[in-house]
Amino acid sequence: MTSSEKTGSETAPVSKAPSLLGELSAEFAGTMILILFGCGVVAQVQTGTDNAAGAYDSIAWAWGFGVMLGVYVAGRISGAHINPAVTIAFAVYDGFPWRKVMPFIVAQTLGAIVAALIVRITYADLIRSVDPNLTETQGIFSTFPADATSIPTAFLDQVVGTAILVFVIMALVHPRNKGPMANMAPFMIGILVVGIGMAWGSNAGYAINPARDFGPRLVSWITGYESAWVTGSGTPYWWLPIIAPIIGGVVGGGLFKLLIDRFIPAEDAPQEVGRV
Repeated sequence: MTSSEKTGSETAPVSKAPSLLGELSAEFAGTMILILFGCGVVAQVQTGTDNAAGAYDSIAWAWGFGVMLGVYVAGRISGAHINPAVTIAFAVYDGFPWRKVMPFIVAQTLGAIVAALIVRITYADLIRSVDPNLTETQGIFSTFPADATSIPTAFLDQVVGTAILVFVIMALVHPRNKGPMANMAPFMIGILVVGIGMAWGSNAGYAINPARDFGPRLVSWITGYESAWVTGSGTPYWWLPIIAPIIGGVVGGGLFKLLIDRFIPAEDAPQEVGRV
């Protein structure tokens, strides 16, 4: 018997770990869902002609919904990193195999590219109607610093935002930290992203995810946004939402290990909320 085991009079399937192909498919799909909601909501807001199209709050919420639903899609199969910074942080601190890191990043980036292409094509008419020269709506696809934000500040902003993301994700999914039950963890991660968007969006647009920024940025450049790689002043910027989030993820993971992980009691230790 190779595909099942006999238990009494019933036949129970043998549990198999997902294949690498299955994990990559899940990361692709989860990231695609994330970007469909994220870039989609920004496209709706930027091409809308009245308040019914939404505003910044709807952007923050829809990005959070996108993360939540992407994690629900991929979580059971791949762990739903859907973010290279998360993948690298878990490889550094939590035993995720390094041999899977680059394949995961490629799958995540491809998912972001496909989703951004869908958004670009579906919103093409509205984009052309409000921005015929493709100079004002680049923010649908990628992030840039605010006019008053310097490059060093934008870099720090992305490190801090991604550190918060990874720190809290590790707290939520730690098996001994009494986090939310498995089916609620994606919801809480989505709420986390909403919070980051509402608290850390002004300086540089809270990319906090290299695949989320690079994939759609590439799509926008291919489809006519000639200044996709630089800021309004012509400063090369595409690299910052890649490098800074990776550093931030490592920083956040390290702080979690230093401040929380080593103090979490064993699973069988008695625990009462509010008492030591």
